[in-house]
Amino acid sequence: MKKSLLFLILIFGVSASFAQGSCSTALNVLVNTTTSAPAYTNETGTAPTAICGMTGGVGSKGKWYTYTALNSSTIIISTLLPQNNNQDTRVIVYSGNCLSLTCVTANDDYNGTNSSYVTFPATIGSTYIIAFDNRYDSNAFDFTLMEGPPPAADRLSFTSQVVSGIAGGYNNCIVDMNGDYKDDIVSAISTTQMAITYQQTGGTFTTSTYAVANTSVLPSWSVAAGDYDNNGFNDLIFGSGSGVVFLKANSTGTAFTTDRKTQSYLVQRTNFVDINNDGKLDAFACDDNAPNRYYMNDGTLLNHIQGGIGDFTTGGNYASLWSDFDNDGLIDMHLSKCGQGGSGVGGNINQLFKNNGNGTYTNIAEAANMADPEQTWSSAVGDYNNDGWMDVIVGVNSGSNGYTNVKRNNGNNTYTSVTAGSGYDTVTSTGREYIAADFDNDGYLDVLGSANNIMFGDGNFHFVANPNSYAISSNDRPIGDLNNDGFLDIQNGTSVLLNNGNTNKWITINLQGVQSNRNGIGARVEIYGAWGKQIRDVQSGTGFQNMSTINTHFGIGQATAITQVIIRWPSGVVDSILNPAINQSLLVVENSSPLENASFTSSEFSLYPNPAKDVLNIKTNENITIKSAQVYDITGKLIINSSLSNPNINVEKLSSGTYILVLKDASGKDYSQKFIKE
Repeated sequence: MKKSLLFLILIFGVSASFAQGSCSTALNVLVNTTTSAPAYTNETGTAPTAICGMTGGVGSKGKWYTYTALNSSTIIISTLLPQNNNQDTRVIVYSGNCLSLTCVTANDDYNGTNSSYVTFPATIGSTYIIAFDNRYDSNAFDFTLMEGPPPAADRLSFTSQVVSGIAGGYNNCIVDMNGDYKDDIVSAISTTQMAITYQQTGGTFTTSTYAVANTSVLPSWSVAAGDYDNNGFNDLIFGSGSGVVFLKANSTGTAFTTDRKTQSYLVQRTNFVDINNDGKLDAFACDDNAPNRYYMNDGTLLNHIQGGIGDFTTGGNYASLWSDFDNDGLIDMHLSKCGQGGSGVGGNINQLFKNNGNGTYTNIAEAANMADPEQTWSSAVGDYNNDGWMDVIVGVNSGSNGYTNVKRNNGNNTYTSVTAGSGYDTVTSTGREYIAADFDNDGYLDVLGSANNIMFGDGNFHFVANPNSYAISSNDRPIGDLNNDGFLDIQNGTSVLLNNGNTNKWITINLQGVQSNRNGIGARVEIYGAWGKQIRDVQSGTGFQNMSTINTHFGIGQATAITQVIIRWPSGVVDSILNPAINQSLLVVENSSPLENASFTSSEFSLYPNPAKDVLNIKTNENITIKSAQVYDITGKLIINSSLSNPNINVEKLSSGTYILVLKDASGKDYSQKFIKE
């Protein structure tokens, strides 16, 4: 059930009316309303006999309604409501008149439920006749009639812009590389040279090239980014046909050291992820010919381990996608497999690894109905119906494997295929890169996937292809906000496709971990508002081979407010921000807004006076020696960087508002807290 439906009920109310007994006396209903249809035992209406090709015969009684379109739009009629308790309904929509009914659409048992759900294009001034019957159930039920999203042609367009300096020969990376939380573009030039195309204010770019010690490998198969030494600047991993190399950023992000690992193997997807939840990012690499590899972070080195997560002898490991599927606060992993041409021979089928909480993982794919035999090079993980559980669109990269498989998370460690009727059941094209993102900012995840196109989601597992044609390469298309306007763009070869946007609203959440890894990779971000709830998991390395932004982006449609943002960090810390402004990038430092404590206090240090006018004093407990202090505004911009020779900071020149103070002690550990400048 979509939370937006509940919101419409609250706004427009529920009309409890008896449906008229025949087509000629049907009751008129209005758009964006919920109607209560009483039990059939209270009705004497005649059942519809034209059931639009559906099987099962007709009922003995019917309920009849009409709707006259006030404008041309998509109309959604649904009994998929929580108050109906999965009641068995059937709906039929006609055009024409009662003497000559023409079937428009009909539905029974939508997506494996007993509910009914239909969409159809309505023409302004036209009247549509809506009928229900009691073929399967005679109890009362509610239904909604709503305007859906605009046609896909009106949702989204891109402007292609060639950007000087992007090297287009290898897989590229969109990520913040200079600590300003704006997405930049990383591209490899050669084994001894790398380019970073930095985003400037207003959507322009400047490119710097960096000499690096010979990497001996290039990101010919994949690239990922993450700050694995927690110094504030992102590092990189390149995956190739002969192993991996790490490029570690220095303390200013202006130079990189090379750590070429000695293991030689055919790398597919790479990620940075905190596998053992110790606060330090590890690195994971899919092995195409043997069990997977990972590099555990002991604080200084990333030590090689093979096996334990994906142990299939002959490999076939293509994409490792890390997310919390069971909502237990621990990061799990979906593993896309090549499936040996789709046959699943020898068990080489997709896997789902549950985090056991002790550094080990168990494959539960078979019991969860996720052991799919498709030749899957990647899958798109996200909450497509905004119910708070991560679903999976299982991508297909071989024409012999059938269709892309849409899997709904049931919230009980199982999944149900809802491909039928989703729109993907008619898409026979294949692809290797499947990534979930809200491109049109309507509050529902879309998918950049097969046919090099975007499939728009409606929040109820329906997807429609973007009819506009763009030259989006199938192999090089990372996603990020490349002009900081709140709409997601695509880097493609040596160009960027800038999203022209629309009137929908948005928020981007930028994270700075303290107890957790610096990027907050593995955190769960939740936003709440009139629509209900949306969630994202912070990930490094989605899709098959490129690296998309780490920043967490949400569209909220035409909503004008967000009531709460919650961040559930890998450390277990929970931060809560009430009523943040919309259409902004919001920085959240771990434990700066603890859910259980509305005041700006910390056990490690205290600030006074708070609010401060001229000087902010810092008092630490006796076991902590502070060496430096940084002050950020709530957008993530660094305002003050001080060595902190005295236990106070001059804030006289700061504008009034809320700021975040980050202190670093003698051992390099960070502490954070908010303060207010009067």
